[in-house]
Amino acid sequence: MTARSLAVLVVGMLLTASCTATETLPRGIMRIDGLAAPDLKLDNIDGEAYDLATTGGHWRFVHFWASWCGPCRREMPSIERMISLLEDSDLEFVVVNTAETEDAVFSFLGIVAPDLLPLMDSDGLVTQVWQPRGLPSTFLVDPFGKIQYQALGDREWDKPAYIEFLRGLD
Repeated sequence: MTARSLAVLVVGMLLTASCTATETLPRGIMRIDGLAAPDLKLDNIDGEAYDLATTGGHWRFVHFWASWCGPCRREMPSIERMISLLEDSDLEFVVVNTAETEDAVFSFLGIVAPDLLPLMDSDGLVTQVWQPRGLPSTFLVDPFGKIQYQALGDREWDKPAYIEFLRGLD
């Protein structure tokens, strides 16, 4: 490697580091460098088809959860409130239940988040392709189909720091 190539590489790394360091993210949100979002074709609990690939042009909040997951149970009401607070934004909310029956999901949501309309990954195959490192997991997909951010574990999505961050994605 020439001295010039090395200098260009070092400058590029410094610029990347300084851009990443200046970005202020809410607690638990991690930047992912534009990985292509895997396929996500599922029906919602009402049997209506959804395909992530056909919904480009705006940000998508893709959230994986299960009713048996304690952190998911705590987080679901805040997700429902967050959706209500952001109903005037272009952000699309995609809530994917992982490998449960419709009866289990319907009963659970009826108690904790009755207005959510989840996608049903009944066999868990879509979740397997997305490879969340546990539940709950959230991926923020940009208008071009690239994953730009990830959040692992539960959080209070309706808190001002998260709402402001998500509004800033529009």
